[in-house]
Amino acid sequence: MLKAGDRVPSFTLSSDSAGEISSAQLTGQRYVLYFYPKDDTSGCTVEACQFRDQHPEFQKLRVPVYGVSPDSVASHEKFTAKFTLNFPLLADEGHTLADAFGVWVEKSMYGRKYMGVQRSTFVIGPDGKIEHAWEKVTPDGHAAAVLAALGAPASAATPAPAKPAKKAAAKKAAAATPAVKKVAQKKAVKKAKKG
Repeated sequence: MLKAGDRVPSFTLSSDSAGEISSAQLTGQRYVLYFYPKDDTSGCTVEACQFRDQHPEFQKLRVPVYGVSPDSVASHEKFTAKFTLNFPLLADEGHTLADAFGVWVEKSMYGRKYMGVQRSTFVIGPDGKIEHAWEKVTPDGHAAAVLAALGAPASAATPAPAKPAKKAAAKKAAAATPAVKKVAQKKAVKKAKKG
């Protein structure tokens, strides 16, 4: 797999929403290429939707994002429409670009070996060289990690955590259960007898 410091191989690929995209036209700006195995599958959907949701932050940094998979333009169009994706998906049908980046690899599922895309992401600098590379990406939280590497403020790169339940609310909920009510009643009766 290519790594930081390596030059990006030249490419021209069709996209679902922006015509042909080439490395030549992207020279002079930073951009993100993320490789994923297949449209509309669970992990790929999580990853795409998080890039979609974080897209305004990438725009603030003026860093376009491109998803790349071996699926066709028609498949990409359906995937984009279904999840309202807001960045282009590139069709690498012959997996030429995946090969060039070293992310077309032998994989194994249920003991069966096959060739496919290893989920990987690259930030390419204005000089056409790779600035950051992630291999064997975990989809959830990855878009935020890429934003952080690009220098986005922590608040923009990190989704807000879910608020923990308050102790008082938890006590109230516990008090509402019949078993807890019975215990409370028994204690009250004992107190009354002693008094």
